[in-house]
Amino acid sequence: MATIPWLVDVLRSAGVQVVTHGDWLNRMRPGSFDPIGVLWHHTAATSSASNPHPALNVCINGRSDLPGPLCQALVDYHGVFHVISAGRCNHAGTARASGPIPAGDGNTMLIGWEIDYNGVSQEMTAAQYNASVAATAAVLKRLGRDSSYARGHRETSTSGKIDPSFIDLNVMRADVAAKMGGGTPPAWSTIVDNTTAGRFTASANWGVSTYSGQRYGADYRYANPVLASDVAWYKVNIPATANYRVDAWWPGVSGYNSATPYIVSTTTGNKTVVVDQRTGGTWRSLGTFTLPAGDANRVGVSRWTTASGLVIADAIRVTRV
Repeated sequence: MATIPWLVDVLRSAGVQVVTHGDWLNRMRPGSFDPIGVLWHHTAATSSASNPHPALNVCINGRSDLPGPLCQALVDYHGVFHVISAGRCNHAGTARASGPIPAGDGNTMLIGWEIDYNGVSQEMTAAQYNASVAATAAVLKRLGRDSSYARGHRETSTSGKIDPSFIDLNVMRADVAAKMGGGTPPAWSTIVDNTTAGRFTASANWGVSTYSGQRYGADYRYANPVLASDVAWYKVNIPATANYRVDAWWPGVSGYNSATPYIVSTTTGNKTVVVDQRTGGTWRSLGTFTLPAGDANRVGVSRWTTASGLVIADAIRVTRV
């Protein structure tokens, strides 16, 4: 069986903080291991500054239904890589084709990072994101592969996995490519959907719809236009005061509102951007804004418009530029 005993040295040479656990060089599952890429996961455990790696023991020892190790490395809340295996791990299962990764045994083909956050009410920290990008770039260079060989589990899963949540995987791959090319530092990006727990708030005036297949995720919210303040808010944890591109996604329907106001809370006050929601189904840029650090309502959709047609709140994406 092949192993990757070079993993720790490659990570450290990339500036990634590494902690090894036990006999990591010999801790592995039986079977073949010939990696060609990196697979990103989230653990579904809730990490914090005081409890930065709650899923570590499970990743090392496994569960009753799945023996460990469950990844080559766990990425904790502070961005520290906990290396637990140099060989095959139970992290990917059967893979469907995604990008250059063919269908087949994901545990054979892919090195797995388990990023320790719950993915429901918690998103990846900036430290986790930056460390994961740097580590992925370094490992792909060692494998002789480009950034397209980095995938998210939700892209390869045959069983409906959603990990890693709240990350635009194309943006993350672009950041890996920039890192591999010695380009600009990796960007931070996050997505908040109307179903993201603890991250979206709207009054009872906002209904739930699955009408349009152009929606982002399972459903979206809608409300009638009215000349009153009734904003649906997206809460975003901005890692540092800086410039961020804000994108929005809504399903385009001919009868939806032609002048929907989006509100962006910036360092210099609220900025309003009006969009036409009669066409959509893709990310649309609202512009680039200086956003303050901290966890707060940052982007809102307002019902205050004189145009006719339903006002829609679906998803937003914030990317550091």
